[in-house]
Amino acid sequence: MTMETNEQPTQSKYDAALAKYDTNLKDEDIVAQVDSIIEAKVLDNNTPEVKRFLFHCIDLTTLSTTDNDQSVMRFTQAVNRLDEEHPDLKNVAAICVYPNFAEIVRDTLEVEDVRIACVAGGFPSSQTFPEVKVAETAMAVMEGADEIDIVMSVGKFLAGDYEALCDEIQELKETCKERTLKVILETGTLGPMANVKKASILAMYAGADFIKTSTGKQQPAATPEAAYVMCQAIREYYEQTGTRIGFKPAGGISSVHDALVYYTIVKEVLGEEWLNNRLFRLGTSRLANLLLSDILGQEVKWF
Repeated sequence: MTMETNEQPTQSKYDAALAKYDTNLKDEDIVAQVDSIIEAKVLDNNTPEVKRFLFHCIDLTTLSTTDNDQSVMRFTQAVNRLDEEHPDLKNVAAICVYPNFAEIVRDTLEVEDVRIACVAGGFPSSQTFPEVKVAETAMAVMEGADEIDIVMSVGKFLAGDYEALCDEIQELKETCKERTLKVILETGTLGPMANVKKASILAMYAGADFIKTSTGKQQPAATPEAAYVMCQAIREYYEQTGTRIGFKPAGGISSVHDALVYYTIVKEVLGEEWLNNRLFRLGTSRLANLLLSDILGQEVKWF
């Protein structure tokens, strides 16, 4: 005679972590909430002071197949020259390059508070061996990177393999040591906003210092809706843990209005505590010249 059991399957620690958050989101509700914020608040933030602040939050990025030592050197020298010619303007937050150019940036950069960021870990697809991701990250750090931007394993997330996903992020954070780890969710590939919320939570749980929308290599890239959900996740994570995680929209930010939208979302959802370039970044190259033109009152193509 067999005895029936009412034992439930053991919940994984990842499912237990997710269960602490509201991930039952409806996309149409998110769209309505974001539209309401944009309509009510963006115009108020369209000021010279905010534009100067946004410029100071830029991760000035060159991630082109045609990059070479000379072009990256010139790119970095433009940052140096801006500091010399406009000392009253707070410079960009970081220069973001492929890992093989970290040493070039390190040897060329003369501005003390501009950091060196590198994409690593099999960017932009994250489709390579974990050992290769660790090695590339370690080499980027060795060459001078202050910050590492990686892409989470989207395929593992979509397959529900949260353990492998989180273990990989955790190992890369350990490789970075005290340096900043930004985890790119590639939100345009995740489907519904509930998945964006879950991916945000798992990335933070695994050790991300920042969560970032996109690589810019996939479409759609950054969207206000994904930004809103990610900021909600950051706020809830802070309320549960006391740890402030940074937010970085990137990909497709091609106008000053776009930047103002993301600034407004951060301000409304996360508050003034996040309005500094230690917790808020913009990944872009096109936006820098547009903001600079607005700030200086004339069209410039500095970068």
